[in-house]
Amino acid sequence: MPKLKTHSGAKKRFKVSKNGKLIRAHANTSHQPTLKKTKRKRGLRKTAVTDKTNSAAIKRLLPYQ
Repeated sequence: MPKLKTHSGAKKRFKVSKNGKLIRAHANTSHQPTLKKTKRKRGLRKTAVTDKTNSAAIKRLLPYQ
């Protein structure tokens, strides 16, 4: 069986936590930050866990994580 290639776009966007959950960054951070409230921007800085409906597809893109 040959080695599987890691999807280069997915490896830049997702990390696997110690418990096997997928960590992602929030969207809507870079476009028009002056229109967003400070509290909202501060919350968008934090990481989030991917939804369970997408996690199986993303884990397929990251075979050796």
